[in-house]
Amino acid sequence: MKPRKLARTIGRKARAAREAAWGLLHRHHPILAHLIPMRRCNLACGYCNEYDAVSSPVPLDVMLSRVDRLADLGTAMITVSGGEPLMHPQLEEIVAHQRRRGMIASIITNGYLLSRERIQALNESGLDYLQISIDNVEPDDVSMKSLRLLEPKLKWLSETAEFHVHINSVLGAGVKNPDDALTVARRARELGFNSGVGVIHDGRGQLRALGEREMEVYRELKRFGTRGDVRVNALFQDKLVMGQPNTWSCRAGSRYLYVDEDGIVSYCSQMRGIPGIPLAEYTHADVVREYGTRKPCAPYCTINCVQRVAVFDNWRSPQTVTARLRPAREAPPRPPGQEPGAGGQALAR
Repeated sequence: MKPRKLARTIGRKARAAREAAWGLLHRHHPILAHLIPMRRCNLACGYCNEYDAVSSPVPLDVMLSRVDRLADLGTAMITVSGGEPLMHPQLEEIVAHQRRRGMIASIITNGYLLSRERIQALNESGLDYLQISIDNVEPDDVSMKSLRLLEPKLKWLSETAEFHVHINSVLGAGVKNPDDALTVARRARELGFNSGVGVIHDGRGQLRALGEREMEVYRELKRFGTRGDVRVNALFQDKLVMGQPNTWSCRAGSRYLYVDEDGIVSYCSQMRGIPGIPLAEYTHADVVREYGTRKPCAPYCTINCVQRVAVFDNWRSPQTVTARLRPAREAPPRPPGQEPGAGGQALAR
């Protein structure tokens, strides 16, 4: 490993360990926030309900103010996603500001807009983590996120990236060949990346049962092994793919925040508009309230990032209030043609 990359790796792990320790010691601050800089995407995957085709990037000054507000709430890590975040022309400035404010910086991308120059710009911005989900080996009418088309980008990342790269294989409805997940995972390992498996869920973040061959591939992937923080979630995911509910305390709205392109705080990407409070008005009192609020959708939820965050608190502080799964206020109107994608499913993150 090159000296600069090694130094970055050591620094990243030290900061992650520090934030994890603080997350265990202090209950009432967000551990992870998903921040959306634009809803537009350059692809139109058939399972996704998190994009549109025409909306504009959120202005940089607005994005920086949202980063500042999350920092003021004590947020440990921000993951910038979308839509497709690499379509935002000032993404690197957003990432750099996260790092200036002392937060861990992450991106979820489809990878298509990566170039050697863009990877170097992300290095210079201080990016800590990048995740790409690859749906198949060859593109099809459901998804263009194929291993063959992304192979050059993956090689550039392997050669150039100073940040941690995680590759997700995908199983579930919409994936035509489950065995592709094994091919993707093996290639990720060959390139030196961490690997994991995601399960496609429906439009409310709920499980869609795996078929017989999908279950066989899932078990083989488990024997093959995964690396990274997804391992803390392994038993949770095992129950889900068998169609069994999980008992856990979802801390969305508190330990996890989803902030959309309009600056509205939601529980997650599949519960947009709930609680529906603007980030600029979100306070410590909101974080404390949602910490103790039970979410009825939790037993069959497949939103992995929310589950991993919940590990910090599942052993303590039972939730005593039940959330109403309806928007607290009407979402801002959108111009014609800017409605989100109409697909009924999305990838568990």
